[in-house]
Amino acid sequence: MNQDLEHLRLLSIFHYVVGGLAALFACFPIIHFTFGLLMLFAEETMRFRVAFMVAFAGFFILAGWTIAVCVFIAGRNLARRRRYTFCLVMAAILCVFIPFGTVLGVFTIIVLVRPSVKELFEQEKNSMGLESRVAQESRVGQA
Repeated sequence: MNQDLEHLRLLSIFHYVVGGLAALFACFPIIHFTFGLLMLFAEETMRFRVAFMVAFAGFFILAGWTIAVCVFIAGRNLARRRRYTFCLVMAAILCVFIPFGTVLGVFTIIVLVRPSVKELFEQEKNSMGLESRVAQESRVGQA
């Protein structure tokens, strides 16, 4: 059990690292985006091509930042042992991002499919349900 907690803690840290790298790499198209905007306002002959370049770069920036935020959220959820399915889905999505995402995704899946880790997530889920029921009962008692 302590080993599972340690693995989840390490996976959480590595999710933060990979999320940071993803956010950094998602910033690379900013050069194309900026250059395209400058060309869009300066040139009138190639507006469609330049607009396509700007849209393409903007899409990749937003997609990269979205993935990075989701990886950060998954890391936080792993540390708190919440949202098991979200963590598992993000681990599968990370497998697409070679090489770091693949390694992290595979190790996360290996850890998450262990019955003892599933039990940790269930225990946390049950304790959260108990806390919300107690809080709700105390609100009803005060009214």
